[in-house]
Amino acid sequence: MKALVYKGKSRMEWEDVPTPEPGGGMVLLKVAACGICGSDMHGYHGHDPRRVPPMIMGHEAAGVVEGGALDGQRVALNPFLNCGTCERCLSGAPQLCEAQRNIGLPPHAGAFAEGVLVPERNLVPIPDDMPFDVAALAEPLAVSVHAVRLGMRALAEPLSTARLVVLGGGAIGLTTALVLIAEGARNVTLVETSAARRATAEAASARICAVAPEEASVPGDADMLFDAVGAAATRTLAFSLARRGGVIVHSGLLPGSEGVDVRALTLRELSFLGAYCYTMADFQQAIALLRARALGDLTWVERRPMSCGSRAFADIDAGTLAAAKIILTV
Repeated sequence: MKALVYKGKSRMEWEDVPTPEPGGGMVLLKVAACGICGSDMHGYHGHDPRRVPPMIMGHEAAGVVEGGALDGQRVALNPFLNCGTCERCLSGAPQLCEAQRNIGLPPHAGAFAEGVLVPERNLVPIPDDMPFDVAALAEPLAVSVHAVRLGMRALAEPLSTARLVVLGGGAIGLTTALVLIAEGARNVTLVETSAARRATAEAASARICAVAPEEASVPGDADMLFDAVGAAATRTLAFSLARRGGVIVHSGLLPGSEGVDVRALTLRELSFLGAYCYTMADFQQAIALLRARALGDLTWVERRPMSCGSRAFADIDAGTLAAAKIILTV
């Protein structure tokens, strides 16, 4: 089969690799579409010691099952692997499992390929009329669903009356804003440095107000913020904008902890929450939102052939794309 293989820093090659053989509870997913995640870009830059070349990355996938009880079924892949037996897994919080692993991280090859081995229990059926490139959005959307769910639990007022700010206009930031709107939010500001991505966000929903960081709302005015970047600058901005008693949900995964204002956290009684991955219920809700077309017409998604994936990675790296997400199709 063909696969997009990570060969080292900033090097991706479309080449022949052995077709994986099912077994040991794993089935073959014939990949139809797979999105490029920020974590894949992190590996592409050579910044993730877990991603050792040569390897196949990719985890935001959808396709058709070959073999097993789901043979022939159209599915989306939940790439988050957990033990299923520990206290956290049994209590419905598999994202906190100490034995967590992921498709697309060694020892599990990823889905930037014509086929990938996955546990059958991690496959979620999708409607027959849902395009595979739409279903591939379920994984990043589930991250946003989970973050919004945690934030809503901590917020002391309804979303419909809250002043909400999302930091970052990439796929996680934009889908977080869209999930908030789907849940009834009326006042959503998205903060993004790229003018092209600000335009993309406002085109995605008339209820999103997209601004540059220097145009963000009055300090101390936001009821809840979502930091989908996780950089020192966005954490600093989040603490600046949060009102007394406000909520900050942090889902960005850039390294470092600068920008966390512990004094403000205490004196202003802020809630600072980490949001990591998702539960299977979050993933299924993401599928339901996509089925209901709750995220609009998805003009912020760009599709490209997986065989041209090397160029897609390079274009994302250049920082000139207006699209919040690139889906590679087979």
